[in-house]
Amino acid sequence: MARLFIIGCGGVARVAIAKCCQNSEVFDEIMIASRTVSKCEALAEELRPTTKTVITTAQVDADNVEELTALIREYAPVAVLNVALPYQDLTIMDACLAAGVHYIDTANYEPEDTDDPTWRAIYEKRCKELGFSAYFDYSWQWAYQEKFEKAGLTALCGTGFDPGVTSVFTAYALKHYFDEIHTIDILDCNGGDHGYPFATNFNPEINLREVSAPGSYWENGKWIETEPMAIKREYDFPEVGEKDMYLLHHEEIESLAKNIPGVKRIRFFMTFGQSYLTHMKCLENVGMLSTTPIHFEGKEIVPIQFLKALLPDPASLGPRTVGKTNIGCIFTGIKDGKEKTLYIYNVCDHQECYKEVGSQAISYTTGVPAMIGSMMVVKGLWNKPGVFTVEEFDPDPYMEALNRWGLPWVVDENPQLVP
Repeated sequence: MARLFIIGCGGVARVAIAKCCQNSEVFDEIMIASRTVSKCEALAEELRPTTKTVITTAQVDADNVEELTALIREYAPVAVLNVALPYQDLTIMDACLAAGVHYIDTANYEPEDTDDPTWRAIYEKRCKELGFSAYFDYSWQWAYQEKFEKAGLTALCGTGFDPGVTSVFTAYALKHYFDEIHTIDILDCNGGDHGYPFATNFNPEINLREVSAPGSYWENGKWIETEPMAIKREYDFPEVGEKDMYLLHHEEIESLAKNIPGVKRIRFFMTFGQSYLTHMKCLENVGMLSTTPIHFEGKEIVPIQFLKALLPDPASLGPRTVGKTNIGCIFTGIKDGKEKTLYIYNVCDHQECYKEVGSQAISYTTGVPAMIGSMMVVKGLWNKPGVFTVEEFDPDPYMEALNRWGLPWVVDENPQLVP
C-alpha cells in the first residue's frame, strides 16, 4: 500500500488518476494537486464512489518550489507523479529532493521561455556540440543524477507511451529476442478522427512545438538533423491501415542511444493527415506558433499560448473521437548469429478508452503507463538511487502490467520494415 502525490489534472492526469483508483491495492491514498483546485475536486467527486482509494485534493503552484515542498512534506507520500507540464519538471524534482520522496514523470524538461538568455546559452552550446536543435532534451534532468544518488531517491523519467512504453518494448526485445539490436524504428500512428478542422491530441503548446521543429535521428554514433517533416514514409498499420508518417525528433531516441549498446540507427515516425499539416503550416507562416511575446492592445501575449486558448481542449476530444491508435517499435538485429526482425506494438481504441475512463486514446496511452511506472517505483520493483529512463530497468513486470491494465501488446516476428 502506498500514498502517491499527483501533480496535474489534465487529460493524461485524468487517466493516470483513474487507473490509480482502479489499482487501490497498491495506491490506497492519492492526492491530486493542481493550480486549478476545482478541476481536482470535480474529478475526485466523480471517482470516489468507484474506488477504495482515499482521494484528497489541493491547490498548488508547481513553479513554486517552497510551496510545493511544504505540501509534499505535509502529505508525506512515497512518490510524486508529475503529469503537469514539462516546463515544471525541474521545480518538481527540486521539491522532491527537498521533501525526500521519489519522482516520476512522462516527458522530459523543456523551457516555457525559449528566449531566456541563461537557458539559450546552454541550449546553443548543446546544439553545436550534439547536432540537434530540439528545445527538449534529457541533459537538464540527467544533471540531477548525483543529487538523487546522494539522497537515496529514484527519479524515473519518461513513463508515458513514447517516451515510455516504446523504451520498455526495446528493453524487452533485447532481453528476450536479440543478442544485439542494430536498428529501432518507433512508429506512432493515430488513426482517430475527432471531426474538428484542426485540433491537437495533447497540450497544443507542446504538440505544435514538437511537430514544427526540425526532425532528427541517430545513426552511427551521431545526430542527423533534417528540415521539419522532410522525411515521409507510408506504412500499413495493423488494425488501422495505410497512413502517411513523418520523421520527428523525439526524446527516447536520446536515451536509447545512450543505453542500448551497439545500436546503429534510431528513428521516430508519427502519422499526420494532410489537413493537419496544411493548418499547421499556415499557422506557422503567420507567426501563431511563436513562443516570443508580442504586444497587443497594451498587453503582452505569447502567440502559441493565445492559439492554445482558441483550439479545442484535448481533454474534450474523448466523446467525439473514433478510430484506433497503433504505437510500437520495429527492431532489426542479431540472435544466435542470425539476422532477426521484430515488431512490438499496442492497438488502442478511442471509444473504448472513453467508455472506461472518459478520455480518448492519446491520453489513455500516456496515462496508463504513468500509473504503471509509479507502481514500479512505489512497490520497489524499479528502485535505485539516481535519475533513470525506463529502459534501464527490468522490463518484464512493466510488460506484464501493460497487459493487465489496458494496453495489451502484440509481437510480430515477420514485420514489414520501414525503408
